[in-house]
Amino acid sequence: MATAMNDMTTAAEPVDLLAKFDPIIQTREQLLAAGVEDPFNLVMEQVLSPTRAICNGRDTILLGTYNYMGMTFDDDVIAAGKQAMEDFGAGTTGSRVLNGTFRDHRDVEAALRDFYAMDHAMVFSTGYQANLGIISTLAGKGDYIILDIDSHASIWDGCAMGNAEVVPFKHNDVEALEKRLKRIPEGAGKLVVLEGVYSMMGDVAPLKDMVRIAKENGAMVLVDEAHSMGFIGEHGRGVAEEQGVLDDVDFIIGTFSKSVGTVGGFCVSNHPKFEVLRLVCRPYVFTAALPPSVMASSATSIRKLMHGGNKRAHLWENSRTLHKGLRDLGFQLGTETPQSAIIAVIMPELEKGAMMWEALLKEGLYVNLARPPATPAGMTLLRCSLCAEHSAEQVQTILGMFERAGKAIGII
Repeated sequence: MATAMNDMTTAAEPVDLLAKFDPIIQTREQLLAAGVEDPFNLVMEQVLSPTRAICNGRDTILLGTYNYMGMTFDDDVIAAGKQAMEDFGAGTTGSRVLNGTFRDHRDVEAALRDFYAMDHAMVFSTGYQANLGIISTLAGKGDYIILDIDSHASIWDGCAMGNAEVVPFKHNDVEALEKRLKRIPEGAGKLVVLEGVYSMMGDVAPLKDMVRIAKENGAMVLVDEAHSMGFIGEHGRGVAEEQGVLDDVDFIIGTFSKSVGTVGGFCVSNHPKFEVLRLVCRPYVFTAALPPSVMASSATSIRKLMHGGNKRAHLWENSRTLHKGLRDLGFQLGTETPQSAIIAVIMPELEKGAMMWEALLKEGLYVNLARPPATPAGMTLLRCSLCAEHSAEQVQTILGMFERAGKAIGII
């Protein structure tokens, strides 16, 4: 007994498993010590419209949401959600494969099939889970995933969960993709994973060439269109549609938390064996299904986006105007030309970026402050996400805010 007591008193101190995050903690503390408002703890006390909210007590123009098509306050979308909540209650309390599939889950999958003109659609609880589930299920041990080095975290995590061999290539480099594909052993399972629009810089992938090369080398292709669904392409089906390769892509991943204006993720496909994924995809099988109210709102939004040509045209006009205005003011942008609803304003370094973010917030403008490891090449940037509901006058107001803040901070 005495020996056991002695052993307990001399036990080693446990290793602090959070110690690896000390540099992040220190960086945040340094920013806050300089008097900057916490850019990662902003609170919207009241949302007034798709483009305005009360943020940290200020009436603020929203330029940091992914509400690209402004569907969050659409009357029909809200009404559909309210009716479904009254009819089916607040939640499902179950997985889709057990007791969690309700009428509106089937309805939103039907809306997706119509929207993309594809045979199959499968809805997940988030866009992150859609990538995590589909990628990890498709490509496992012994298979190869060839992906852009700037791929979203959910794509990388899907690769890790599936335990496939991961082969990254230089961002948007067609030649690098081809070289990687040709080095993979003949007969191996190959999945090329691409994004239509990359969320940090707002740049578009050369899908036409990349999909062709993937097919020539015997690979299946998955494209994440999270940031292009709804407004890129003739019918809003994304970059794959715009570049004429939608029929050559095996799987399209998307999310409801951008243009659709709700929450959830999905995969659409024409693959004849697609439905088996409902039985073998762990993030689908072992996750509670989304509430019927969210699904009803999503289905209504998707069907309205099918006829959103005028809103798409206005959003593109906003993007061109803001991009040109910021360049004319002297800001460094992530793309030479406007390629999407995302415009990245590159900052000299993190401290200046945080100061600029705060100066804009005090002007009454909210944007995203993005920093490594989320950003490519270790850069700090302010990410602007335009909305189809931003008026032309609001865009001019935004440019004035950027000019005043940029001069005050010494960036322009």
